[in-house]
Amino acid sequence: MIEAASRDFGQGFFGAMRILVLNYEFPPIGGGGGKFSEDLCRALAGMGHEIRVQTVRFGDLPATERKSGYTVHRSRSGRIRPHTCSVPEMAGFLLANLLPALRLARSWKPRVMHVHFAVPTGVLGWIIHRATGIPYVLSTQLGDVPGGVPEQTDHLFRWVKPFTVPIWRDAASVTAPSEYIRTLARSAYRVPVEVVRNGMDISEIPQSPPAAHNPVRLVFAGRFSAQKNLLFLIGLLKRAEDLSWEMDMLGDGPMMGAVRLATDRAGLHGRVRLRGWVSPERVDELLGRSDILIMPSHSEGLSVVGVRALAAGLAILGSDIGGFSDLVTDGENGYLRSARDLGAFEAAFREMLRSGGELARMKSESRRLAKNFNLPGIAGRVEELLSEAAGSRRPPKNGKGPA
Repeated sequence: MIEAASRDFGQGFFGAMRILVLNYEFPPIGGGGGKFSEDLCRALAGMGHEIRVQTVRFGDLPATERKSGYTVHRSRSGRIRPHTCSVPEMAGFLLANLLPALRLARSWKPRVMHVHFAVPTGVLGWIIHRATGIPYVLSTQLGDVPGGVPEQTDHLFRWVKPFTVPIWRDAASVTAPSEYIRTLARSAYRVPVEVVRNGMDISEIPQSPPAAHNPVRLVFAGRFSAQKNLLFLIGLLKRAEDLSWEMDMLGDGPMMGAVRLATDRAGLHGRVRLRGWVSPERVDELLGRSDILIMPSHSEGLSVVGVRALAAGLAILGSDIGGFSDLVTDGENGYLRSARDLGAFEAAFREMLRSGGELARMKSESRRLAKNFNLPGIAGRVEELLSEAAGSRRPPKNGKGPA
């Protein structure tokens, strides 16, 4: 596990590198994994590295944009929603970004690539590696591994997995954000995987979170998908409607209609606000105004919104699965309960709300635990892996280097 380090972003230990970052979901589109990659780009640029990102162009986003010390290049690929990417849209990403990324690799000559998500971005990184010899570090999330999100991806992995093996095998190194994902990945692909947590810069966040509000402010943030178990969440709120609370639900996706209907039928539309898809900055703003993050997911790796909730000083009520065990010490900064046991979730929820003092203690404990996910130390380890990969460069399979 990577603990927070004290050095600033500008104090990199390695010589400046040109790093090509590939990601099919880079903010403002995508979820938590994309947000972490954005934060990491800013951190590595602050260490003195040259960063260029190749990603999807969506809506009115510019084709080229200079951000916090790095440059983003975008190519249109037919993606139509910011929160969801279908299999045909993933194929569109590969077709639209292959030539631009290959041209960038050959003309700019990066020393190393940082590839976020094995599917579909890993395919792009692997092709460029084979064509140019540029090594890559592969950073994976839960949906990249068989069994990670079984209700959404297992039917795809039945025929896709044999084609993904070279992506993992040829990476200079592979990272996963939690021990849970690492275990799944090693079982599926038989390659070394290092745990490098998703993180964020907590240096500018107040050390003491605000006192619990009255009514208590609840929040959920993420894709509205079956994985997130949102109808269960609405059922929990209905059973606890006698308590003093209000709820913000941030996100969008295929379950939005069902969630809206369930909320209306439960008579909770006045207390539950469905805010739709919002920017990462807006997510952070609303987290900062909240008290409890509720995530009854069926599966999670290391929830980036969970990390951000810790930094904001929120107590967490989540499922006893996967990466949540890295975020929550049961009874200290929240509770973990079975995503199939509504009664257990309700009992834990009532315990959290039984007194303002208990909730305030949990919020303070979350803020203390956030130090384990501070971005500078995490970025430092990623910098080491990228430097090691750059030093292991081999000629491309076709015997030709970058043009």
